[in-house]
Formats: sequence, C-alpha cells, structure tokens
Amino acid sequence: MDNYNKGIYLYTSLLLTAVENGLTFILTECKGQTLTESVVIKPGNNLKLTCTFSGIDVGAADISWIRQAEGKALEWISHISAPSGSGKYYSKTVEGRFTISRDNSKMQVYLHMTNLQTEDTAVYYCARKTQ
Repeated sequence: MDNYNKGIYLYTSLLLTAVENGLTFILTECKGQTLTESVVIKPGNNLKLTCTFSGIDVGAADISWIRQAEGKALEWISHISAPSGSGKYYSKTVEGRFTISRDNSKMQVYLHMTNLQTEDTAVYYCARKTQ
C-alpha cells in the first residue's frame, strides 16, 4: 500500500448514526479539504461514490478505493487499471456488492456500492498509484 499513501486525493466518510427509523448512513464527501455534500443512506440501500481528479492524467493512472473503519487499519477494497479500466479487482469483503468504474473524459472514478451494511461504515479514500 506504500505506493498509494502519497496519492490519496479524496476521502468520503460513511458514518453510522441512530435515528428514529433505525440505523442510517450519513455520507460526507470531501475533495481536497472541501466538504461537498451530505446524504442520509439507510442500510440495505445503494450509493455511488465519485472521485474527481485534477492536475493529473487520470487516464494514465491506476486507481484504488481504500477504507478505514474507526479504530481499524486501512483496508484496500477495489482497484481499476489504466487506461481502459479492463482490470478490476475487489477485496473479499466487498466482492459482488461493490463495482468500480471510471470515466477518463470526466477525470472521475466511481465506486458503486449496493446493499450497504453497518460493516461498511468507514472513511473511504480514493487513491492513485504514484508514478
């Protein structure tokens, strides 16, 4: 994971909180250090995270999604190869529920998450492999 440490570009935090109707996910997305949105997601629902890059050729970069649950180590969850994205890899904890994709023309990489569970509560990082 050392190749990705310097390439962390965006983080998204999925926090779990108790509300009237039970447990919900609160999404906080950051680009650099700027808060861009908050969304409430119920467990079992789906969510798409978007990582937008600037200042790099994202089409030439391998991209990974990494997450960190509170009090736990970083966990690599998904990787997409450059430039076409034909090489996609997933950790066993998310395989079959999460899908990674990319749109090089928009300089974006996506993480489509389905059937979210409490175990998915974490800070999510989008990272590129350093050159």
